[in-house]
Amino acid sequence: MLHIRLITLGSLKEAYWREAVAEYEKRLGAFAKVEIVELKEHRLPDAPGAAEIEAALEKEAEAVLAAIPPRAFVVALCVEGKQLSSEELATKLSAVMQESGSVTLIIGSSHGLSPRVKAAADLRLSVSKLTFPHQLMRVLLLETVYRSLSILHGTKYHK
Repeated sequence: MLHIRLITLGSLKEAYWREAVAEYEKRLGAFAKVEIVELKEHRLPDAPGAAEIEAALEKEAEAVLAAIPPRAFVVALCVEGKQLSSEELATKLSAVMQESGSVTLIIGSSHGLSPRVKAAADLRLSVSKLTFPHQLMRVLLLETVYRSLSILHGTKYHK
């Protein structure tokens, strides 16, 4: 069974986001073991400068890199990442299941991810050219992974 670790910066405060995430965690349970690791987002002033943002991303990078398990296939979500179809992601996840059996997905803070985290990733993934709130991205990513695993297992979810 595939082990999925989702590393996120920040927590879900609103109940509707938590409920949506819980629904996809439950659905994914048929195909994978899901673990969500919420790391603390570094606080910044209201109008941070570039140096402050860079320093915050580096502090967050330490925690993110420490949370990645050994031998996991690492996917960093970033705007400059590669866009895949559901079928292409299913193929990638199939290969991961055969090779290591473990995938770690990383969603950064509101300022993104440190270049060090991106460099440590086996795949830089972009879900869309659009920008989404990080809370919604967590739901979108879990749905996307669920859809891909549904394709691999031949369910009727993906039409």
